[in-house]
Amino acid sequence: MLKRLLSKCAEGETLTEAEAYEAMNAVMSGEATDSQIASLVSILRVRGETVDEIAGFVRAMRDRMTTIDAGDDVIDTCGTGGDGAATFNVSTAAAIVVSSLGVKVAKHGNRAVSSKSGSADVLERLGIDIPASPEAAKQALETKGLAFLFAPLYHAAMKYAAGPRKEIGFRTIFNLIGPLANPARCKRQVIGVYSTRYAEKLAETMRRLGSEHVVFVTGRDGLDECSIAAETDVVELKDGDIRRFVLTPESVGLRRGGLADVQVRSSEESAALLEAVMDGTAPASAIDITALNAGVALYAAGKAETIAAGVAMAKDAILAKTAYEQLQRLRRKEVVHGA
Repeated sequence: MLKRLLSKCAEGETLTEAEAYEAMNAVMSGEATDSQIASLVSILRVRGETVDEIAGFVRAMRDRMTTIDAGDDVIDTCGTGGDGAATFNVSTAAAIVVSSLGVKVAKHGNRAVSSKSGSADVLERLGIDIPASPEAAKQALETKGLAFLFAPLYHAAMKYAAGPRKEIGFRTIFNLIGPLANPARCKRQVIGVYSTRYAEKLAETMRRLGSEHVVFVTGRDGLDECSIAAETDVVELKDGDIRRFVLTPESVGLRRGGLADVQVRSSEESAALLEAVMDGTAPASAIDITALNAGVALYAAGKAETIAAGVAMAKDAILAKTAYEQLQRLRRKEVVHGA
């Protein structure tokens, strides 16, 4: 089956959503060889992935993932990665701020692949436990308002793609679909995308998959976050409608900052800068980029009417040490009664 689909792609044809679903199932069931997987994703990347292909891959990934029952009022802040900008873990910092304001965050992520510090790496450096099971993640969501969903734990079938992904070394459809397959089945998200040309395709994919409010962001300086140093291209899916606009720091009450102030060389540096943001001692650019991204998440979650209102809310949470208190709460070990 996969040989037939590969041949079709090699001839320049595109896959239907059903065919893409079949192809991804072959990958995740271990039926596809490493060379077949590498060939498939390479052809798609060079030709350009279609919405049908992305949607088929995501549906297959969702059907095989381990899920958690997190309810409807949960959000994720996750990116495609691969921007190469070496920033600290902005989306993780934003998740902590957002959760400090009563919004539940199911933070999907992994260890560093293309970055200096993955979200799992920085959480460990900060002394925050990563839930070892879906049950533990659900409890963390209920008791602390934030749970980190370590991708390999929920997407075990993706292990078959790990070798080819590492060997070919460039971004593929797998980078795009990871944030679209949150184990908590979030219908509200902020998704950082390394290239804005993919954002509209991803928005259309999420519309098909039933998402309610998803904001895709790409900094014009190359960040897969909202940038404090440049304009950010935004594609927003809300209640079935898709619109595009440009976000600037100034438009939400922030001063434009410097990218160098938010760059790090290791997970240790990322953790130190994230903690400095939470206690208010970080450079203004680091605090503001966190508030900016948290503000967008508060808007996507329905906690704030506008992005500007969300940014103000997030910055207040940082300056009032509400976010720092949440960081300390996340660090505390759970006491299991009756054990």
